[in-house]
Amino acid sequence: MHANTVTAQLTPAGRAIERDSFAIIDAEAGPHAYSEEQWPLVRRMIHANADFEFNGLTVFHPEAMRAGFAAILQGHRPIVADVEMICVGLSAPRLQHFGLSTHHYISDPDVIAQASAENSTRAVQAMRKAWRLGKLDGAIVGIGNAPTALIELVRLIREHGVRPALVVGMPVGFVSAAEAKDLLRTVSEVPWITIKGRKGGSTLVVAAIHALLSLAEAAQRQQAA
Repeated sequence: MHANTVTAQLTPAGRAIERDSFAIIDAEAGPHAYSEEQWPLVRRMIHANADFEFNGLTVFHPEAMRAGFAAILQGHRPIVADVEMICVGLSAPRLQHFGLSTHHYISDPDVIAQASAENSTRAVQAMRKAWRLGKLDGAIVGIGNAPTALIELVRLIREHGVRPALVVGMPVGFVSAAEAKDLLRTVSEVPWITIKGRKGGSTLVVAAIHALLSLAEAAQRQQAA
């Protein structure tokens, strides 16, 4: 298989550090229950914060990896995030390679006004705005900060037939975070990747999506060979 050129580190030194880091993770993680497709994503999440508990805490819908690859390789899809941090963290050249665009609405004035009027959260109203704009169907949705965004997304899936291509649902926190992720794990209509418990965060969502982009590029290059 040809080496990745878009989703790899840009310098030989950077690539060497990343390669060595992954080798250390593989050695220290030891046996695991993840598939050959799933492990690179879990490994990149461990790499993002040096926490080996994600070997075991990370959970996949059976169709998650296939759905993620298909969405990325088809290209020209939105990535809808609960917070700007995810959009900023994703590599622009990697997204451009696949024609992917990022969207977040949590700081929009109308979202803030509606949250105040309804005594709800900005995260809830941001998901509703994404739905009204038609951005959720076929999208990769990344939620790393706001449990209420994930709870609202599940409601939209079940009550309004919203169909993202993949949900990367990893909100961090102490209020409703674990419960929101447990709720996502009950969803059968849409593929998802999530984490058990309180841990999570935007950094992990970015790591997971970058792993999908890297694996998709590798598959793309193999097909072209």
